[in-house]
Amino acid sequence: MSDNVQQQFAERLRPLGIELTDRQLEQFETYYRLLVEWNEKMNLTGITEREAVYEKHFYDSLTLAGAVSFNKQLSLTDIGSGAGFPSIPLAIVFPQLRVTIVDALAKRIKFLEEVTKQLGLAQVTCLHARAEDAGRDRKHRDSYDVVTARAVARLAALNEFCLPFVRPGGLFVAMKGTDIAEELEEGRYSLTKLGGRLVDVKHLTLPTEGAERHLIVCEKKEATPAAFPRKAGTPLKTPLLKP
Repeated sequence: MSDNVQQQFAERLRPLGIELTDRQLEQFETYYRLLVEWNEKMNLTGITEREAVYEKHFYDSLTLAGAVSFNKQLSLTDIGSGAGFPSIPLAIVFPQLRVTIVDALAKRIKFLEEVTKQLGLAQVTCLHARAEDAGRDRKHRDSYDVVTARAVARLAALNEFCLPFVRPGGLFVAMKGTDIAEELEEGRYSLTKLGGRLVDVKHLTLPTEGAERHLIVCEKKEATPAAFPRKAGTPLKTPLLKP
């Protein structure tokens, strides 16, 4: 039985073409409960108030459906997923999606494995690895339809974390907050270097508090050049910037 928070959540998703079932609402509630429970033992999120989690984590994650059509059977990887955003909400709503979550922290992967088990998300794989290492692995390199990252790093470094995973012709969507103009300009050089091109920048606001969000949509034109990604730690320390 859904309450006001869930009803409002479901209504807000309709303009994105998402109709939630009772089973999916149950899964979101279980996810919320696990998030709060595990957050007492480890730092997963600073946002624990139920209404705020539904808007700032669950709804925010699903805005990706406004930039990508998930109605086909696609493969998606979420880099530096943290507490599972946006990948877990996407896996709940689009169960046909084949999801790989990449995170460098073993404790977070343990939490995500527990979430996927309790929610019955059979199509989700959790991978404990640095993005730079996994991006060199043939199993993952140049192979995903969609790659995304939310609040991980500035675009100049993020391009090098994420684009190696995208198959040629696939999409990388960076989920960002406000004031992205400078970051976008700074990231153009690494985007080109890694075989990507900017396709679109979608601007949206969160329904209750009106916080700004941006989805930076990039297409991968060709396979990742052999020199990238550079070794773990390098993209953050010395991002690819225009000489």
